[in-house]
Amino acid sequence: MSLSLDNFTGKTVLITGATGFTGRVVTEKLVKHGAKVRAIARPSSQLGDLDNLNIEWFRGEVYDPQTVKKACEGVQYIFNLAAAFREEKENDDAYRKVHLTATQLLAYEVENNSQFECFVHISTVGVHGHIEVERADENYRFAPGDGYQRTKLEGEQWIKQYATEKNIPFSIIRPAPIFGPGDLRLLKLFRMINKGYLLILGKGKCIYHLVHVDDLSNMILLAGITPAARSEIMIGAGDDPISLIDMGHIIAAKIGLKKLRVIRLPLFPFYLASDICKFICTPLGIQPPIYRRRVDFYTKDRKFTNARVKRLLDYTCNYDNDKGIEDTANWYKSKNLLG
Repeated sequence: MSLSLDNFTGKTVLITGATGFTGRVVTEKLVKHGAKVRAIARPSSQLGDLDNLNIEWFRGEVYDPQTVKKACEGVQYIFNLAAAFREEKENDDAYRKVHLTATQLLAYEVENNSQFECFVHISTVGVHGHIEVERADENYRFAPGDGYQRTKLEGEQWIKQYATEKNIPFSIIRPAPIFGPGDLRLLKLFRMINKGYLLILGKGKCIYHLVHVDDLSNMILLAGITPAARSEIMIGAGDDPISLIDMGHIIAAKIGLKKLRVIRLPLFPFYLASDICKFICTPLGIQPPIYRRRVDFYTKDRKFTNARVKRLLDYTCNYDNDKGIEDTANWYKSKNLLG
Protein backbone atom coordinates (compact mmCIF):
# COMPACT_ATOMS: atom_id res chain seq x y z
CA MET A 1 0.00 0.00 0.00
CA SER A 2 2.09 2.87 -1.32
CA LEU A 3 -0.47 5.65 -0.72
CA SER A 4 -1.35 6.82 2.77
CA LEU A 5 -4.90 7.33 4.01
CA ASP A 6 -3.59 10.62 5.41
CA ASN A 7 -4.34 11.92 1.91
CA PHE A 8 -7.88 12.40 3.23
CA THR A 9 -6.78 14.84 5.93
CA GLY A 10 -8.81 18.03 5.61
CA LYS A 11 -10.91 16.66 2.73
CA THR A 12 -14.70 16.88 2.78
CA VAL A 13 -16.05 13.37 2.39
CA LEU A 14 -19.63 12.10 2.14
CA ILE A 15 -20.50 8.52 3.04
CA THR A 16 -23.76 6.71 2.39
CA GLY A 17 -24.34 3.49 4.30
CA ALA A 18 -22.14 4.75 7.12
CA THR A 19 -24.10 2.86 9.78
CA GLY A 20 -23.75 -0.47 7.98
CA PHE A 21 -21.14 -3.13 8.70
CA THR A 22 -18.50 -1.97 6.20
CA GLY A 23 -19.64 1.66 6.30
CA ARG A 24 -18.80 1.96 9.99
CA VAL A 25 -15.23 0.81 9.42
CA VAL A 26 -14.75 3.14 6.44
CA THR A 27 -16.20 6.03 8.43
CA GLU A 28 -14.03 5.39 11.48
CA LYS A 29 -10.89 5.26 9.35
CA LEU A 30 -11.74 8.52 7.60
CA VAL A 31 -12.31 10.28 10.91
CA LYS A 32 -9.07 8.83 12.26
CA HIS A 33 -7.15 10.19 9.27
CA GLY A 34 -8.52 13.71 9.61
CA ALA A 35 -11.23 13.87 6.96
CA LYS A 36 -14.21 16.20 7.33
CA VAL A 37 -16.80 13.45 7.36
CA ARG A 38 -20.45 13.79 6.39
CA ALA A 39 -22.90 10.91 6.40
CA ILE A 40 -26.48 10.33 5.32
CA ALA A 41 -28.49 8.10 7.65
CA ARG A 42 -32.21 7.43 7.82
CA PRO A 43 -33.88 8.72 11.01
CA SER A 44 -34.30 5.19 12.37
CA SER A 45 -30.61 4.25 11.98
CA GLN A 46 -28.73 3.49 15.18
CA LEU A 47 -25.46 5.44 15.24
CA GLY A 48 -23.83 3.50 18.07
CA ASP A 49 -20.18 4.43 18.61
CA LEU A 50 -20.28 6.68 15.53
CA ASP A 51 -22.34 9.15 17.56
CA ASN A 52 -19.19 9.96 19.55
CA LEU A 53 -17.14 10.84 16.46
CA ASN A 54 -16.78 14.16 14.66
CA ILE A 55 -19.31 13.47 11.88
CA GLU A 56 -21.86 15.81 10.32
CA TRP A 57 -25.07 13.80 10.02
CA PHE A 58 -27.79 14.35 7.45
CA ARG A 59 -30.87 12.50 8.60
CA GLY A 60 -33.09 11.33 5.78
CA GLU A 61 -33.41 8.76 3.02
CA VAL A 62 -30.48 8.47 0.66
CA TYR A 63 -32.90 8.71 -2.26
CA ASP A 64 -34.47 11.96 -0.99
CA PRO A 65 -33.36 14.81 -3.31
CA GLN A 66 -33.26 17.51 -0.63
CA THR A 67 -31.24 15.38 1.80
CA VAL A 68 -28.73 14.51 -0.91
CA LYS A 69 -28.49 18.11 -2.12
CA LYS A 70 -27.60 19.42 1.34
CA ALA A 71 -25.11 16.64 2.04
CA CYS A 72 -23.28 17.11 -1.28
CA GLU A 73 -22.55 20.84 -1.01
CA GLY A 74 -18.81 21.35 -1.48
CA VAL A 75 -18.01 17.66 -1.09
CA GLN A 76 -14.73 16.31 -2.53
CA TYR A 77 -15.26 12.57 -2.20
CA ILE A 78 -18.31 10.32 -2.15
CA PHE A 79 -18.20 6.76 -0.86
CA ASN A 80 -21.51 5.25 -1.88
CA LEU A 81 -21.93 2.18 0.33
CA ALA A 82 -25.70 2.41 0.83
CA ALA A 83 -27.49 -0.91 0.37
CA ALA A 84 -31.12 -1.81 0.86
CA PHE A 85 -31.83 -4.31 3.62
CA ARG A 86 -32.13 -7.66 1.90
CA GLU A 87 -35.53 -9.23 2.48
CA GLU A 88 -37.48 -11.67 0.35
CA LYS A 89 -40.65 -9.60 0.72
CA GLU A 90 -39.02 -6.56 -0.92
CA ASN A 91 -39.56 -5.96 -4.63
CA ASP A 92 -37.18 -4.52 -7.22
CA ASP A 93 -38.63 -1.00 -6.85
CA ALA A 94 -37.73 -0.88 -3.15
CA TYR A 95 -34.16 -1.93 -3.90
CA ARG A 96 -33.94 0.39 -6.90
CA LYS A 97 -34.52 3.51 -4.79
CA VAL A 98 -31.37 2.83 -2.78
CA HIS A 99 -29.17 1.23 -5.43
CA LEU A 100 -30.04 3.34 -8.48
CA THR A 101 -32.06 6.46 -7.63
CA ALA A 102 -29.72 7.45 -4.78
CA THR A 103 -26.68 6.93 -7.01
CA GLN A 104 -28.22 9.16 -9.66
CA LEU A 105 -29.01 11.94 -7.20
CA LEU A 106 -25.47 11.90 -5.80
CA ALA A 107 -23.93 12.07 -9.26
CA TYR A 108 -26.20 14.92 -10.39
CA GLU A 109 -25.11 16.99 -7.39
CA VAL A 110 -21.36 16.68 -8.02
CA GLU A 111 -21.16 16.76 -11.82
CA ASN A 112 -20.54 20.53 -11.84
CA ASN A 113 -18.35 20.57 -8.73
CA SER A 114 -14.86 21.54 -9.93
CA GLN A 115 -13.36 20.52 -6.56
CA PHE A 116 -14.76 16.99 -6.70
CA GLU A 117 -12.08 14.28 -6.69
CA CYS A 118 -13.70 10.82 -6.82
CA PHE A 119 -17.01 8.94 -6.62
CA VAL A 120 -16.36 5.47 -5.17
CA HIS A 121 -19.34 3.23 -5.83
CA ILE A 122 -19.84 -0.09 -4.07
CA SER A 123 -21.57 -2.87 -6.00
CA THR A 124 -21.40 -6.64 -5.30
CA VAL A 125 -19.84 -9.78 -6.80
CA GLY A 126 -23.40 -11.11 -6.69
CA VAL A 127 -23.95 -9.53 -10.11
CA HIS A 128 -21.95 -12.46 -11.55
CA GLY A 129 -24.10 -15.20 -10.02
CA HIS A 130 -22.71 -18.75 -10.02
CA ILE A 131 -19.08 -18.92 -11.12
CA GLU A 132 -18.40 -21.68 -13.65
CA VAL A 133 -14.71 -20.99 -14.23
CA GLU A 134 -11.68 -21.44 -11.97
CA ARG A 135 -11.53 -17.75 -11.02
CA ALA A 136 -13.87 -15.04 -12.33
CA ASP A 137 -12.55 -11.56 -13.04
CA GLU A 138 -14.30 -8.23 -13.55
CA ASN A 139 -15.21 -9.11 -17.16
CA TYR A 140 -17.05 -12.31 -16.28
CA ARG A 141 -20.64 -12.48 -17.53
CA PHE A 142 -23.49 -11.08 -15.42
CA ALA A 143 -26.15 -13.35 -13.90
CA PRO A 144 -27.85 -11.54 -10.99
CA GLY A 145 -30.17 -13.88 -9.17
CA ASP A 146 -32.55 -11.57 -7.30
CA GLY A 147 -33.84 -8.02 -7.02
CA TYR A 148 -30.99 -6.95 -4.77
CA GLN A 149 -28.36 -8.06 -7.26
CA ARG A 150 -30.28 -6.84 -10.31
CA THR A 151 -30.62 -3.31 -8.95
CA LYS A 152 -27.02 -3.29 -7.71
CA LEU A 153 -26.03 -4.02 -11.30
CA GLU A 154 -28.31 -1.25 -12.57
CA GLY A 155 -26.67 1.25 -10.23
CA GLU A 156 -23.17 0.16 -11.17
CA GLN A 157 -23.81 0.31 -14.90
CA TRP A 158 -25.55 3.67 -14.65
CA ILE A 159 -22.77 5.41 -12.70
CA LYS A 160 -20.14 3.98 -15.03
CA GLN A 161 -21.89 5.39 -18.10
CA TYR A 162 -22.98 8.71 -16.59
CA ALA A 163 -19.69 9.46 -14.85
CA THR A 164 -17.81 8.71 -18.07
CA GLU A 165 -20.07 11.03 -20.07
CA LYS A 166 -19.87 13.86 -17.52
CA ASN A 167 -16.17 13.43 -16.68
CA ILE A 168 -16.88 12.61 -13.04
CA PRO A 169 -13.87 10.75 -11.57
CA PHE A 170 -15.09 7.37 -10.33
CA SER A 171 -14.08 3.90 -9.20
CA ILE A 172 -16.32 0.86 -8.68
CA ILE A 173 -15.67 -2.02 -6.29
CA ARG A 174 -17.60 -5.28 -6.25
CA PRO A 175 -17.05 -6.77 -2.78
CA ALA A 176 -17.14 -10.47 -2.04
CA PRO A 177 -19.06 -11.55 1.10
CA ILE A 178 -17.61 -9.62 4.03
CA PHE A 179 -16.59 -10.95 7.44
CA GLY A 180 -14.74 -9.79 10.52
CA PRO A 181 -15.69 -8.11 13.82
CA GLY A 182 -19.18 -6.65 13.52
CA ASP A 183 -20.44 -9.14 10.94
CA LEU A 184 -23.72 -10.87 11.75
CA ARG A 185 -24.36 -12.59 8.43
CA LEU A 186 -22.13 -15.58 9.26
CA LEU A 187 -23.40 -15.81 12.82
CA LYS A 188 -25.98 -18.48 11.98
CA LEU A 189 -23.24 -20.64 10.49
CA PHE A 190 -21.01 -20.18 13.54
CA ARG A 191 -23.91 -20.99 15.89
CA MET A 192 -24.75 -24.14 13.94
CA ILE A 193 -21.15 -25.33 14.09
CA ASN A 194 -20.99 -24.47 17.77
CA LYS A 195 -23.71 -27.12 18.23
CA GLY A 196 -21.43 -29.70 16.62
CA TYR A 197 -22.76 -30.03 13.09
CA LEU A 198 -22.67 -28.40 9.64
CA LEU A 199 -25.79 -28.75 7.50
CA ILE A 200 -25.29 -28.64 3.72
CA LEU A 201 -28.08 -28.91 1.16
CA GLY A 202 -27.40 -30.83 -2.05
CA LYS A 203 -24.16 -32.31 -3.36
CA GLY A 204 -22.34 -29.14 -4.44
CA LYS A 205 -18.89 -28.01 -3.34
CA CYS A 206 -20.30 -24.73 -1.98
CA ILE A 207 -17.19 -22.69 -2.76
CA TYR A 208 -17.28 -19.36 -0.95
CA HIS A 209 -15.05 -16.29 -1.33
CA LEU A 210 -14.68 -13.88 1.57
CA VAL A 211 -13.04 -10.54 2.22
CA HIS A 212 -12.19 -9.21 5.67
CA VAL A 213 -13.80 -5.88 6.48
CA ASP A 214 -10.42 -4.34 7.29
CA ASP A 215 -9.06 -5.26 3.87
CA LEU A 216 -12.23 -4.19 2.04
CA SER A 217 -12.36 -0.83 3.80
CA ASN A 218 -8.73 -0.21 2.83
CA MET A 219 -9.52 -1.09 -0.79
CA ILE A 220 -12.49 1.26 -0.82
CA LEU A 221 -10.51 4.17 0.59
CA LEU A 222 -7.50 3.58 -1.64
CA ALA A 223 -9.81 3.51 -4.67
CA GLY A 224 -10.66 7.12 -3.91
CA ILE A 225 -7.08 8.42 -3.91
CA THR A 226 -5.31 6.15 -6.40
CA PRO A 227 -5.02 7.60 -9.93
CA ALA A 228 -4.65 4.13 -11.45
CA ALA A 229 -8.09 3.19 -10.11
CA ARG A 230 -9.93 5.96 -11.96
CA SER A 231 -12.71 4.65 -14.23
CA GLU A 232 -11.92 1.09 -13.13
CA ILE A 233 -14.11 -1.71 -11.81
CA MET A 234 -12.40 -3.95 -9.24
CA ILE A 235 -13.41 -7.10 -7.39
CA GLY A 236 -12.77 -6.66 -3.67
CA ALA A 237 -12.01 -10.15 -2.43
CA GLY A 238 -9.49 -11.99 -0.30
CA ASP A 239 -6.74 -14.02 -1.90
CA ASP A 240 -8.40 -17.46 -1.91
CA PRO A 241 -11.88 -18.99 -2.03
CA ILE A 242 -12.78 -21.73 0.42
CA SER A 243 -15.29 -24.58 0.47
CA LEU A 244 -18.07 -24.47 3.04
CA ILE A 245 -16.80 -27.72 4.56
CA ASP A 246 -13.25 -26.38 4.94
CA MET A 247 -14.66 -23.19 6.42
CA GLY A 248 -16.68 -25.27 8.84
CA HIS A 249 -13.63 -27.15 10.07
CA ILE A 250 -11.66 -23.92 10.57
CA ILE A 251 -14.58 -22.39 12.49
CA ALA A 252 -14.84 -25.51 14.64
CA ALA A 253 -11.14 -25.31 15.48
CA LYS A 254 -11.32 -21.59 16.31
CA ILE A 255 -14.23 -22.01 18.71
CA GLY A 256 -12.68 -25.05 20.40
CA LEU A 257 -14.89 -27.76 18.91
CA LYS A 258 -13.06 -31.10 18.70
CA LYS A 259 -15.32 -32.83 16.18
CA LEU A 260 -17.62 -31.47 13.47
CA ARG A 261 -20.36 -33.59 11.94
CA VAL A 262 -21.17 -32.72 8.31
CA ILE A 263 -24.77 -33.53 7.31
CA ARG A 264 -25.95 -33.40 3.70
CA LEU A 265 -29.67 -33.21 2.88
CA PRO A 266 -31.45 -33.18 -0.51
CA LEU A 267 -32.34 -29.82 -2.03
CA PHE A 268 -35.84 -30.54 -3.36
CA PRO A 269 -37.80 -30.54 -0.05
CA PHE A 270 -36.29 -27.17 0.86
CA TYR A 271 -37.15 -25.65 -2.51
CA LEU A 272 -40.70 -26.92 -2.10
CA ALA A 273 -40.90 -25.49 1.42
CA SER A 274 -39.57 -22.13 0.24
CA ASP A 275 -42.18 -21.93 -2.53
CA ILE A 276 -44.97 -22.72 -0.09
CA CYS A 277 -43.70 -20.10 2.36
CA LYS A 278 -43.51 -17.48 -0.38
CA PHE A 279 -47.05 -18.29 -1.51
CA ILE A 280 -48.38 -17.81 2.02
CA CYS A 281 -46.18 -14.97 3.30
CA THR A 282 -45.89 -12.63 0.30
CA PRO A 283 -49.59 -11.53 0.19
CA LEU A 284 -49.37 -10.84 3.93
CA GLY A 285 -46.18 -8.76 3.66
CA ILE A 286 -44.35 -11.18 5.95
CA GLN A 287 -40.71 -12.17 5.60
CA PRO A 288 -40.71 -15.92 4.73
CA PRO A 289 -38.74 -18.10 7.18
CA ILE A 290 -37.15 -19.89 4.22
CA TYR A 291 -36.84 -18.78 0.61
CA ARG A 292 -35.16 -19.85 -2.60
CA ARG A 293 -32.21 -17.46 -2.33
CA ARG A 294 -31.12 -19.13 0.89
CA VAL A 295 -31.48 -22.57 -0.65
CA ASP A 296 -29.65 -21.38 -3.78
CA PHE A 297 -26.67 -20.51 -1.58
CA TYR A 298 -25.80 -24.23 -1.53
CA THR A 299 -25.93 -24.56 -5.33
CA LYS A 300 -23.61 -21.70 -6.28
CA ASP A 301 -19.84 -21.40 -6.24
CA ARG A 302 -18.08 -18.05 -5.79
CA LYS A 303 -14.46 -17.95 -6.94
CA PHE A 304 -12.76 -14.71 -7.95
CA THR A 305 -9.39 -13.23 -8.70
CA ASN A 306 -8.39 -10.08 -6.86
CA ALA A 307 -5.44 -9.46 -9.20
CA ARG A 308 -6.78 -6.15 -10.48
CA VAL A 309 -7.42 -4.58 -7.09
CA LYS A 310 -3.98 -5.73 -5.90
CA ARG A 311 -2.28 -4.34 -8.99
CA LEU A 312 -4.10 -1.02 -9.34
CA LEU A 313 -4.14 -0.20 -5.63
CA ASP A 314 -0.77 -1.80 -4.83
CA TYR A 315 -2.56 -3.60 -2.03
CA THR A 316 -1.75 -6.80 -0.14
CA CYS A 317 -4.48 -8.37 1.99
CA ASN A 318 -3.87 -8.44 5.74
CA TYR A 319 -6.23 -11.38 6.35
CA ASP A 320 -6.39 -14.86 4.87
CA ASN A 321 -9.32 -17.20 5.56
CA ASP A 322 -7.79 -18.71 8.69
CA LYS A 323 -6.87 -15.39 10.30
CA GLY A 324 -10.15 -13.78 9.29
CA ILE A 325 -12.28 -16.61 10.67
CA GLU A 326 -10.31 -16.48 13.92
CA ASP A 327 -10.87 -12.73 14.14
CA THR A 328 -14.60 -13.16 13.52
CA ALA A 329 -14.89 -16.03 16.01
CA ASN A 330 -13.10 -14.04 18.70
CA TRP A 331 -15.51 -11.15 18.23
CA TYR A 332 -18.55 -13.43 18.45
CA LYS A 333 -17.15 -14.96 21.64
CA SER A 334 -16.37 -11.55 23.14
CA LYS A 335 -20.00 -10.52 22.56
CA ASN A 336 -21.41 -13.86 23.80
CA LEU A 337 -23.17 -14.38 20.49
CA LEU A 338 -22.47 -18.06 19.87
CA GLY A 339 -25.15 -19.27 22.29
